[in-house]
Amino acid sequence: MVLSRFWLIIILSSVVYILASLMFGYSYSIDSMVNGKKDDPIIIKECFASTLPPYLLDSIHIAKDKKYIVHGIKPQKDTIYTVDQNVVKITTGKQAADGILPTCKNTIFDLLLPLIAYLSFFCGILQLLIDSGASEKLARFLSPVFIKIFPEVPANHPAISYMMLNFAANFLGLDSAATPFGLKAMESLQELNQDKEKASNSQIMFLCLHAAGLTLIPTSIIGYRAAQNAHNPADVMLPCIITSFVGSIAAMIIVGIRQKINFKSSLLILSIGSIIGLMAGLMFYITKLDIIQKNHFTNNLSNVILLTIILVILAYAFLHEKVFVNAGKDVFTCFVEGVSSGLKTGITIFPYILGMLVAISLFRNSGVFELISNFLAKGFLALGIKKEVVDAFPVAILRPFSSSGSRGFMIDSMQTYGVDSLTGRLSSVFQCSAETTFYVIAVYFGSINVKNTRYTLSTMLLVDLICVITAILVCLLFF
Repeated sequence: MVLSRFWLIIILSSVVYILASLMFGYSYSIDSMVNGKKDDPIIIKECFASTLPPYLLDSIHIAKDKKYIVHGIKPQKDTIYTVDQNVVKITTGKQAADGILPTCKNTIFDLLLPLIAYLSFFCGILQLLIDSGASEKLARFLSPVFIKIFPEVPANHPAISYMMLNFAANFLGLDSAATPFGLKAMESLQELNQDKEKASNSQIMFLCLHAAGLTLIPTSIIGYRAAQNAHNPADVMLPCIITSFVGSIAAMIIVGIRQKINFKSSLLILSIGSIIGLMAGLMFYITKLDIIQKNHFTNNLSNVILLTIILVILAYAFLHEKVFVNAGKDVFTCFVEGVSSGLKTGITIFPYILGMLVAISLFRNSGVFELISNFLAKGFLALGIKKEVVDAFPVAILRPFSSSGSRGFMIDSMQTYGVDSLTGRLSSVFQCSAETTFYVIAVYFGSINVKNTRYTLSTMLLVDLICVITAILVCLLFF
């Protein structure tokens, strides 16, 4: 219900703002809101060439392709004059996101089809985990810890295996694998859910922990920093790890309080301590490497572990082939069944993805997001917060809505303020230590047709806020 109302508010406020801007002359054209593409120049005026000052008209005529650029403070603020049949089109700035129609098209070709491919493959692998009996053994091994956090999930339940794989994939920065594992976990938890249209306690706890995104190897962030020629692309690793760890612990405590979970368990404390020890050990090892060795290690570790997981599952299935034969199947047939299941899941979640992305497109292109962002920035500056910190806030504000949008802001902050500046580094930590909250809720709950998400959204946004505060404190401490 909360997500539905928030979705409606985003769309309605954006459309009203767009129409009001056109009506009162603040916008020249709103065609870009419907048909425009990301980074297209925004038309602010059209006029006859004869109405321009002679010096400007001469500059346009001698310019290449009759396109004259008046450079602004930033490349995004350049004003471009283009002549076409005696009509001058004046554009400035860049469109924040694709319009409605390109968003609909790109949701299918750029997002849904790759997502379905990932889902299908990993669901096929997971089907082997189930049919071979390995998921039960894995769940039995992990049950003593997981039942402390998920008391409603029976010991040895398959959902435990899927949740563990999801957390492991997030831990290693494997987003393409984390989503299929997570969706399978939600489906499995839905089997235990008494009210199929209402989120269960276990589903809320799982999704909030997933959204906190405990990360060990922020591979993509290191890659973006390396592409921007950072002095040490991996220097944000420890801040990313600390921030995501604080977010994960905060999510567990906040949801645990709501669900009255008793965390007084020596085994749970030992498990959390082991994770901390693992992170500390790896960080100690990484700090001893030079920049080339760091990049080589971080780029390969997560992929080696993913391939190892696939190898172990396939090897286990091969060694226990009799289990498949006794069920009248074979290993490849079970894999194909899992692929088919993944395909169906991808089709099921498409409407939820499309609805959310169209809303975000309107929200960004309308100017409402920029209005809110600027208002918050002025408020924070008035409170005495450093300008270098405030300049990174667009990434933090947009991150719950759009990963690609916040990524664009992150890259822009690196280019504008410097990749090794406090703003550039803080933007990287913001991007790494939070999830696309609204997208995740829409996809994960949409896959199992849960309509009442209860307090999931408010908790995830609170965890996002905690991650933002932690990222600021950690970056100020480190940099």
